[in-house]
Amino acid sequence: MSKIKRSRNIKEYISGTLFVAPFMILFFTFVAFPVIISLLISLTDYDMLQKPNFVGLENYSELFLNDDVFGISVRNTLLFALISGPIGLFCSFGMACLINKMKCRSLFAIGFYAPSITSGIAMSVVWLYLFSSDRYGLVNNLLIQLGIIDSPILFTQDARYLLYIIILIKVWMSMGNGFLVFLAGLQNINTEYLEAAQIDGIRSSWQELVYIIIPQMKPQLLFGCIDAITGSFAVFDIVVGFAGMPSPNYAAHTIVAHLYDYAFIRFEMGYASAISVVLFVFTFGINRFVMKLLSD
Repeated sequence: MSKIKRSRNIKEYISGTLFVAPFMILFFTFVAFPVIISLLISLTDYDMLQKPNFVGLENYSELFLNDDVFGISVRNTLLFALISGPIGLFCSFGMACLINKMKCRSLFAIGFYAPSITSGIAMSVVWLYLFSSDRYGLVNNLLIQLGIIDSPILFTQDARYLLYIIILIKVWMSMGNGFLVFLAGLQNINTEYLEAAQIDGIRSSWQELVYIIIPQMKPQLLFGCIDAITGSFAVFDIVVGFAGMPSPNYAAHTIVAHLYDYAFIRFEMGYASAISVVLFVFTFGINRFVMKLLSD
């Protein structure tokens, strides 16, 4: 009997291993292995032409102690994450609640999700037309017609406006992913809980949202938060398409833009790898904090 049980356990172990193997292979190939290689290269001076020269933590000390532009990029990236992340999350959840009550919600869902599958560079062309720095830009033209300003505002060149315009673009483009997840979560809520809540005395939609809907949507909220944070830390194509590379006075310079600068313009791969490792630690740490916060 013990032999039969042992044989069954071995078969279950083998079948479980084979079932998980494709994911593990892809994970180590495209996630774990690149992170390990980046960590090793970050400890070297490597320009892709000569052999890597081991320099220890010199790249990290240069990054944190002497690179002023990196400090600007960290500040801008954190602003992106702190402003566009929560705003995009709340807007996508609100639109999901609104569209979920409509009859033609599939049509509205497709229209609302469309910007998320469009290239950031392509969307930048549309927003450049809106915020063009001459009289032909729609925003400038409207402000001049209303008599608010006398001459066009240099939206794409003035450091005072660049970052916040790009945050607006990012919020508009990033709401689609979270919106679809929230919409699916709303459609899968057990209506028996809502009926029982009405019997227990819940009368308003706000009470239903706080006490019934949100507690049942914790997995979707967790995904939405992580997606918003990860997307905010990965902002790059919108910045390049709207403000150029680098942006005026580094007003919209992000960590990924700084990484691209050193990796593909200066070809300082060791230093660029150090930036990527720091970015990975930032993103991983904040995601773990959000997961712990929402899972409690």
